[in-house]
Amino acid sequence: MRKLAFGGSFNPIHHGHLICARALAESAGFDRVVLIPSAQPPHKPATADLAAAEHRLAMCCLAAAVQPQLFEVDDLELSRPGHSYTIDTVRLLKQRGWPAVHWLLGADMLRQLPTWYQPEALLREVDFVVIARPGWSLDWSTLPPVYRALEKNVHAAPAIDISATEIRRRVAAGLSIEFLTPAPVIDYIKTHGLYRLSIV
Repeated sequence: MRKLAFGGSFNPIHHGHLICARALAESAGFDRVVLIPSAQPPHKPATADLAAAEHRLAMCCLAAAVQPQLFEVDDLELSRPGHSYTIDTVRLLKQRGWPAVHWLLGADMLRQLPTWYQPEALLREVDFVVIARPGWSLDWSTLPPVYRALEKNVHAAPAIDISATEIRRRVAAGLSIEFLTPAPVIDYIKTHGLYRLSIV
């Protein structure tokens, strides 16, 4: 069984995440997508609108339950202290028996990849599968040479213009988020009063 790891803050998870991950799994031949919510994303500062890790985990579980034959959730980054470094997660997945770790990476993160923790080790130990929005482009010559090989791993994403930032803004403004994220996630946000005091 081929698994695709999909890490992120998922603040909150939404249909854009799910549709793009499903499309990539279908086009690249993955059987399962493993959602891995981060405890504290190293590249994102702790802000007032970052929901607590347990809430983001719960929302991922609710979203995954909508299509359990494809999606599952792993809380491994929440069970260890400190920043959620991808290289640590990858090594733990391999210790658990993953023969190889394929990691979904948004194309917008490519420029930041050289600044990630132990980036060269990541390139050695991870098979990055890059997903790019329609119209996205990158001058690959601006990246260090070792990263340019990732160009062959780029897959086109469906044209889904949904963002977690917009969902948080709408919640804070008292606007509907119907159709942006699965109904169980909407109910969870309402029940727990998430993002009401967001600073966006």
